Amino acid sequence: MFKKFGLIFVLALALAAFLVLRPYIFKKADPPLITDRLPDADFIGRAYLLDVARETSGMLYYHKIPFRDLLSYEFILSQGKQYGLNLQDPLYFFANENGNWGALLQVSDSSKILEGIERLRKFTKITDSLHEEHRIFSFPEQGGNLIYGKNYMLIYKGTEFKKVFDRVTKAKRGDVSPVWKAFLREKQFKDEKLVICSNWSKINENGISTALFAHDSDSISFRLKSYIRNKKPLNISMKKEGVSFSSKGYVSRMLNLHLDISNLRDAEDDPFYQLMVKLGRRVGFPTKEFMNAWEGDISFRQGGFQTIKESYIESVLDEDFNVTEVTKEKEVKVPGFSLMLSVNENHQKLINRLFAKGLLRQEEKQLRFLFSPPLKMQKRSGYYYFFSGDYLPRTEQQTTNHGVWMHKGTSYEFSIDSLSTNEIFGSVYIPVNRIIRKSRFF
Repeated sequence: MFKKFGLIFVLALALAAFLVLRPYIFKKADPPLITDRLPDADFIGRAYLLDVARETSGMLYYHKIPFRDLLSYEFILSQGKQYGLNLQDPLYFFANENGNWGALLQVSDSSKILEGIERLRKFTKITDSLHEEHRIFSFPEQGGNLIYGKNYMLIYKGTEFKKVFDRVTKAKRGDVSPVWKAFLREKQFKDEKLVICSNWSKINENGISTALFAHDSDSISFRLKSYIRNKKPLNISMKKEGVSFSSKGYVSRMLNLHLDISNLRDAEDDPFYQLMVKLGRRVGFPTKEFMNAWEGDISFRQGGFQTIKESYIESVLDEDFNVTEVTKEKEVKVPGFSLMLSVNENHQKLINRLFAKGLLRQEEKQLRFLFSPPLKMQKRSGYYYFFSGDYLPRTEQQTTNHGVWMHKGTSYEFSIDSLSTNEIFGSVYIPVNRIIRKSRFF
């Protein structure tokens, strides 16, 4: 009797356990999220396409860009809905130094995507193949590939498609890589609509743990906002103001820095110090002597031409046809070049070292820095001035740390906006017409 009761009890208990645990025993694994599929790269980021389209619409209409209607918020949204793409959620992209790049988009209805691909066939050649039950669409003229699943679409161009394919298609729920996990948790630029994060080894080698970039744009310029977090505390800070050459007029290159470097001189392991050593090593620059003499201010200006008076000797004939030599002056245009440094009591040791290394050379009454034009030198109130004209260029007090760099006819402006113990905020301004001119589409 008791044995039968015990057996019934055990069976009842087993049945109850089975009913309770059944949902867990036969539960299907949750499918991976799009963030679980993302491959690591030198540069990663996210973009809200619809918001970026809305922000840039003014720029496109101001410059009367052809096909600007195809880049509008309304058109992109309608196309996304028509072909099963969820463009209200972010697009994620990745790129490497070697030029390989890709992007993952959210898919809302995968049954509509094939219709969009067939429409693309009218404009470009598309081939397709089957690999591990995944249909791969290739664009031979563009060198790209496309695959899609129930909740994602991958667009990729590069030489490592197999590696990216495996990462995207074989991911499991919770497979987010540490690199992407850190980026997705990042608080800086959290509300920006286009953000790029750099994991490039060349950046990390210089002591940078995180480099982020976001954008602002208007009808005239495109601003790339930057944020850099250093692995170690920085040994520099910004001064409230300093003496700079005037920024008015034409300049092809300009740099104005006003930094407090009192803690940097003895911190030779500082990334900024090491970067200066690395750059200076290319020409044998005496970085240590420079750091001992420099007081943190530098102003450099190059561009245009300056007029100087140059003496020359001319042979002339007098009334009796005798040849005599007469010293005359003529005006000559030389490239505009100006350099200013704030220095301390160690300035003469720096100058002597520059002469000893041949970086500063005497040519008659003037000097040359490497390949600079002939320069005059003056020392005034804790500053060295080197300039190519006859007169010292105009200077002014400035509170900003900024510069200009001309490249192939386009002027790029950059600035250091703020410095803290481990962080740097800056900006790069790119003319919109430069972006448009570089684009084959436009």
